[in-house]
Amino acid sequence: MALLRGINVGGSARVPMAELRELFEGLGLTDVATYVQSGNVVFTAASLDAAKLAGALEKEIAAAFKVRSSVLVRTGRELAAIGSRHPFEADEPTPAKLHVVFLRGAPSKERAAALDPDRSPGDRFALRGRELYVHYPNGQGRSKLTVDYIEKALGTVGTARNWNTVQKLRAMVTEVDR
Repeated sequence: MALLRGINVGGSARVPMAELRELFEGLGLTDVATYVQSGNVVFTAASLDAAKLAGALEKEIAAAFKVRSSVLVRTGRELAAIGSRHPFEADEPTPAKLHVVFLRGAPSKERAAALDPDRSPGDRFALRGRELYVHYPNGQGRSKLTVDYIEKALGTVGTARNWNTVQKLRAMVTEVDR
């Protein structure tokens, strides 16, 4: 699965999903499917070097669409584990208030300690490897715990998806693996 950061948001960085699927297929990926317009792509790969594939996709997307987008890749197994349980799920009945920030790399302990738990009162987060699970009880739009802030504090690239999207992608990956 690939997650693209910052496409089709607010009318900028436009990437048509049909053309994006064609680009993935042109790179030899199969069973390519997209979910919503924000750059969620599920696919099958004969072999997967996530870092190399992410870099190749970033270059191809820039060339094809004139858009610079960070691409983060996770395997089906990784997504199954990520989507199996959100640490704040038991406390929040509204899945749209739960998010996962997918990170390019796991931050160092020093960088992880730089995340200020008091930056946005009420918001909570839990770092698990290359994923930051976030609970926005007042909504993400009101939070000071933004992806930009998270990237700067952790020193890595990230992109967020709400829990509903994570669950849908998890189901799509499971369907492709059958």
